[in-house]
Amino acid sequence: MNWIKNVVRPKIRGLLAKRELPDNMWVKCPETGQMVFHRDLEANQFVIPGSDFHMRVDATTRFKLLFDDGEYETIDVPEVPVDPLKFRDERRYTERLKEARAKTGMDDAVLVGHGKLDGLAIVSAVQDFAFLGGSLGMAAGEALITGMRAAVEKASPFILFAAAGGARMQEGILSLMQMPRTTVAVQELREAKLPYIVVLTHPTTGGVTASYAMLGDVHVAEPGALIGFAGPRVIEQTIREKLPEGFQRSEYLLEHGMVDIVVHRHDLRDTLSGIARMLMHAPALPKAKKRESAPKPEEAAPDPEAAAEPVPGQPVADQTEPSN
Repeated sequence: MNWIKNVVRPKIRGLLAKRELPDNMWVKCPETGQMVFHRDLEANQFVIPGSDFHMRVDATTRFKLLFDDGEYETIDVPEVPVDPLKFRDERRYTERLKEARAKTGMDDAVLVGHGKLDGLAIVSAVQDFAFLGGSLGMAAGEALITGMRAAVEKASPFILFAAAGGARMQEGILSLMQMPRTTVAVQELREAKLPYIVVLTHPTTGGVTASYAMLGDVHVAEPGALIGFAGPRVIEQTIREKLPEGFQRSEYLLEHGMVDIVVHRHDLRDTLSGIARMLMHAPALPKAKKRESAPKPEEAAPDPEAAAEPVPGQPVADQTEPSN
C-alpha cells in the first residue's frame, strides 16, 4: 500500500491545493489598513484610493509619470570607487550594495534622465528610497552633479525628486563631502539662470535636507511627507517634550514657510510643467494639451491571476521613520 500513500495521495493533494499567489498582489494601507489590489494601486499612481495615502514609488516609475508618454533617456554617470573605506558592520558594505542593486536594478540610489515635459525639455533626478534608504554617497552625489551640469549644457530646468534617510555612513567623510559638492553644482544652475525645482517626497531627512534638497527655487512637497534634518522621535528624546501634531510633515511645513506648495501626486505633473514653463518664460499650455501629453495609467487587470507579476513600483507598506 506504500504506492498509494506515496504517489496517489500527493497527487490528489496537489490537485486540491490552492494555487499560491505572490505576496505583493495586495497592498495594505499603512494608515487605515485598507487592502488594495496592486493593479488598481498602480493605475492610481500608487495613491491609496480610500485614504489618499501616497505610497513610495521607484525611480523608473517616477520618470514614467513625469515625462511625456513616459519616454526618457538616462544620463550616464561617472564611476566612483566602490567601498573606499573597506567598511564592515554586521555585513560587508559590498554585500549590501550587491543586494540593493539586485533589488532595485539600479547602480546606486539616484537615477538621472532627460526628456520632454509637456513639450519642454527638462533634466530630472530621482532618489530611490529602496536603494539603501536613498542615502547620499559618492555615487549618488556624482549622479546629482552630473544631472545638474547636463541641465546647464542643455539649458533646461532641473527637477529633483528627493527621498533619503541621510548620508551613507559606510562612506564616512566621503559621503559628507557630497553636501558641499552638490551645493556648488546648484550654484552652477543659479549662474546659468536655470530653474531648480525640488519635489520633497516621503521621507527626506538628514544631510540631504541640510544641503541640496532645500536649495531649490521652488519647493514642492507631496502630502504627508516627512521632511526634516533629525527625525521627530530623535528630537523628542533630545528636548524631552512632545512635538506638535503633524510636526515635520508637508502640511505643517507649508504653514511655517519651509515649503512653497503641497501637491497631490495626480496634480504633480501639471504643477511641475506650469512652474518650469513660468520660470523658463515659455508660453503656458492649454489644459486640453496637457491632458493629451500626460502618460496614461495602465488599466486594472480583470483577472487577478493574470496580473500576479511583481509590482513595478515596489510600494513599501512599512512607512516607518528612517534612521539618521
